[in-house]
Amino acid sequence: MTLTELRYIVAVAREKHFGRAAEACFVSQPTLSVAIKKLEEELDVKLFERGASEVSVTPLGEEIVRQAQQVIEQAAAIKEIAKRGKDPVAGPLRVGVIYTIGPYLLPELVREAIATVPQMPLVLQENFTARLLDMLRTGELDCAILAEPFPDTGLAVAPLYDEPFLVAVPTSHPLASRKSISAEELKHETLLLLGTGHCFRDHVLEVCPEYARFSSNAEGIRKSFEGSSLETIKYMVAAGMGVTVVPVLGVSKDAQPHVRYIPFSDSVPTRRVVLAWRRTFTRYEAIAALRNAIYACELDGVERLS
Repeated sequence: MTLTELRYIVAVAREKHFGRAAEACFVSQPTLSVAIKKLEEELDVKLFERGASEVSVTPLGEEIVRQAQQVIEQAAAIKEIAKRGKDPVAGPLRVGVIYTIGPYLLPELVREAIATVPQMPLVLQENFTARLLDMLRTGELDCAILAEPFPDTGLAVAPLYDEPFLVAVPTSHPLASRKSISAEELKHETLLLLGTGHCFRDHVLEVCPEYARFSSNAEGIRKSFEGSSLETIKYMVAAGMGVTVVPVLGVSKDAQPHVRYIPFSDSVPTRRVVLAWRRTFTRYEAIAALRNAIYACELDGVERLS
């Protein structure tokens, strides 16, 4: 049994596909399949059920994969302990970040990290919350910047900031002259939403729960449209296709003559942004250095948390 074989079975369990698992491990599919067959023979158990379109993990295989993840993590910890003896923050830090935070936080964060901890380059991965949590669990990421709530996976979590939401409307819209807007008034508008999978979509639907039904018959609700990113949706707003809700850091610093951002008038909705990492991750100083770099960023409009 080798660490490489354990990495292969973890990859197959995650991808549920031998071809994709081989690509993720940078090996050919035959190489991966032979290694897993060898491990199954050594253990005298069947780890995977091979279906026509998808691979499933056997009940005993699930236990073995969980243990394999822990072994891989502990093996990585040995290297991290050795690094800490030299310089606790030396070496890359693999950081995940959700799509609706990355474009607005990372430019400042990368500059700050280069200035304060140049020996700790940030290896960045943008993705959906669910995927980042999987990558944290399997050790592909060291930490991730997420928005609560998310499933409790036993991670260590440190709050970073609370971020209020604003309404974005076209400058030609009747609401553009308003100083504030209530969530109730959005019921009568064409609301532009992010696609399924984005946690910010869920945050917006909490503000405007009527849209969760996507019912064209619901009173005062017209059809909702989906976009792939906040930036794309803001262009759709500028084009007059509807209105949307954005986090305050998503407000462009450059002048946008065709979009007006208006605060909510009551019970201003917010999201809490946090840093999450595995409790077994040993580079505590690296996590602290990243948090300090985030706190040092210019984040106008948010409430910083300690």
